[in-house]
Amino acid sequence: MNVAVVREILKGERRVALVPESCAKLSNAGMTVVVESGAGDAAFFSDDDYRKSGARVENGPVAVLGAADLVLKVQPPAFNQAVGLHETGMMRPGSLLAGHLVPSRHPDAMAKLAERGVTAFAMDRIPRITRAQSMDTLSSMANIAGYRAVLIAANLLPRYFPMLTTAAGTVLPAKVFVIGGGVAGLQAVATARRLGAVVEATDTRPEVREQVQSLGARFIGVETGETAQDAGGYAKELSAEFYRKQAELIGGRCAAADVVITTALIGGVKAPRLITAEMVHGMRPGSVIVDVAAEGGGNCELTRPGETVDERGVTICGDDNLPATLPWHASTLFSRNLTSFVLAFWKDGRFLVDLEDEILRAALVTCEGREVKG
Repeated sequence: MNVAVVREILKGERRVALVPESCAKLSNAGMTVVVESGAGDAAFFSDDDYRKSGARVENGPVAVLGAADLVLKVQPPAFNQAVGLHETGMMRPGSLLAGHLVPSRHPDAMAKLAERGVTAFAMDRIPRITRAQSMDTLSSMANIAGYRAVLIAANLLPRYFPMLTTAAGTVLPAKVFVIGGGVAGLQAVATARRLGAVVEATDTRPEVREQVQSLGARFIGVETGETAQDAGGYAKELSAEFYRKQAELIGGRCAAADVVITTALIGGVKAPRLITAEMVHGMRPGSVIVDVAAEGGGNCELTRPGETVDERGVTICGDDNLPATLPWHASTLFSRNLTSFVLAFWKDGRFLVDLEDEILRAALVTCEGREVKG
C-alpha cells in the first residue's frame, strides 16, 4: 500500500502529516511511504531525514497523490495554486484519506471528496474512548494550543506574570482567567501557574473542578443539574438560563482579570460566544484576551480570526492555528496520532475499512460516492 504525504498549502500551516520517525514505523509494517519534496521543511524535517527513515521523496503533489492508496494530511484538501488543481482532483478514485477535516467547516471539500469516490476519515471526529486515545489529534493539538496561548498572553501583557519582591517594592502576580476546562484549558491553567500567575478557571462541566484545583487554580462555575458533556466526551450546548447565569459570572471575572484565555468549543469544533463587546469594554486597558477558539469563530464577540486587534486598550489575539506556531512538536504528535490510527487497522497488508468498528464509523465522512453525516 502506498501512503502519501504532501506539503500543506494552507497559508500559515507549518505542520506536516508524517514525520520521519512515523515513516519508519509504517515502512517497517510493510507500507511504501512517499513524501512530496519539501513537505517537512517548515517543521524542520528535511528531505534527507525522510529518505533515511525509508520513505521515498518525490517532486510535486500530482505524482505523489495520484499513486496513493492512502493520503495523510493535516488540513482538508484545497485548491493548489502552484499546479492549478484541487488536491482532491489529484487523488485516485477509491483511495483513502485521513486528516483533520472538520466537515462542518469545509462542506465544499467534503462534496469534492465524495464526488471523487474517496473514502475519508476525519481525525477530529475520533471518539474519546480509551482505545482511541493514541489517535486523538484534537487533544494533542489542544494541548499545544493551551500552552502557546499563555506564552502569547505573557508576551502581550504589559506586566509581569509572577509575584516579584524587588528593591523597588513588591510586584503582584497577574490574574489569569481561563474559560473552558478541556485539554487546552487545563494546559493553559498549568502553564499560567508555572509562570507564577494567580489563576481562575470555569467550565460548564462541574467534574472539571478537581482537575483545575489539582493544578493550583481556583474553579468557579454555575451550579446546574444539566449534563454538560455528550457521549463522545465533548462539551455540549445547555439551556438559555444556564448561559444567562454563566454570562454574569464571566463578565465579572473578565473585569477583574489581566489575562483571559478562552478555549470553549461545542463538539470540539463550534465556538460559543461567551465574551461580549460590553464585557471587553469593562476590562482594564492593557488587559489581554487570547481566543484559542478563534478557529471555530471565537468565544469573544470582537475576535477577528487570524488577527490581533486592540479594542479600547484591550489586546485580543485571534490566532486561528496555534499548533502551527510550534511546528516541530505539533507535527510529531499529529504524526504519532495518524500512525496509531493507520496501524490499528492495518491487517494482512492492507488498511481494513471495517465500519462495524466504532472508531472508523465515527470518523468516516465520505464513502462510496456519498457524504456521511456525523
